[in-house]
Amino acid sequence: MEKERHINKLMDPIGRLMGLRYKSHPWHGIDIGNDAPNTVTSFIEVVPTDTVKYEIDKVSGYLKIDRPQKFSNIVPALYGFIPQTFCGDSVAKFSSEKSGKKGITGDKDPLDICVLTEKEITHGDIIVQAIPIGGLRMIDGNEADDKIIAVLKGDAVYSQFKDISEMPETIVNRLKHYFLTYKNIPGEENNDCEITHIYGAEEARKVINLAIADYQTRFDFLNAALSNV
Repeated sequence: MEKERHINKLMDPIGRLMGLRYKSHPWHGIDIGNDAPNTVTSFIEVVPTDTVKYEIDKVSGYLKIDRPQKFSNIVPALYGFIPQTFCGDSVAKFSSEKSGKKGITGDKDPLDICVLTEKEITHGDIIVQAIPIGGLRMIDGNEADDKIIAVLKGDAVYSQFKDISEMPETIVNRLKHYFLTYKNIPGEENNDCEITHIYGAEEARKVINLAIADYQTRFDFLNAALSNV
């Protein structure tokens, strides 16, 4: 039997009204995918060759320049977020339970993801299919800021890894170093950001599911508003 086509509940009504002239919002208008959390659609903002930090403008859905990279840090993987996720109360509670830290809140952003691939991808503002293999439990200024680590689906080199525990330690350390230092200014201490744990694929899927639930709670009004369109 042919698999039923997944319909985007949020953007399909708007798409019918505006047709091909409408560009889906990367956070709200791109489906996470039928096989989530095992395989997730990911929107890529930054690639390793970028010398500028880009991020999505939450209002317009277009990429904006967050800041020029002032120092030599470059992201060691494709970096972006998982659409239709939100780091809210559920993600924060789980981070607090696992880290033992009190007073953790969600950062109120979509869930971040790093996608490893052997291919040279020259620019962001693209979507890819990624398979989560683990994550970094990052806490930034008392906010849960998990980084899901994934491999590009079908990648000739990285798709062999099913769990972050199988990954060469140098690759994991490179990811950790980037996220612990990319905001640092030489000569100034920055103790607000820490990685408390590296977790595997099973826990990564749990975090994604919690972020999906947080999104559905936070943006339930969108479904309600568009249900009669």
